[in-house]
Amino acid sequence: MTAIALDLFSAALALPEPDRLELASRLIASVDGEAEAGWDEAWLAELDQREQAVAEGGDPGSSWADVKGRILGRLSAR
Repeated sequence: MTAIALDLFSAALALPEPDRLELASRLIASVDGEAEAGWDEAWLAELDQREQAVAEGGDPGSSWADVKGRILGRLSAR
């Protein structure tokens, strides 16, 4: 990652959570093309559902480090 990207990332981490989520959604849309109508709402609903499940003692699933490793492994295999 370039120094500019690292600076932007650091600045983004200082934002309140709703702003970080909106920024992440917009960045993803800029790479994947224009997001379908309702995508943001559906994604936020999914995150809310997962957060509630964990708060109620449910399985939190895989850690981000594990998921990221699997994704990077698949990408490098291409």
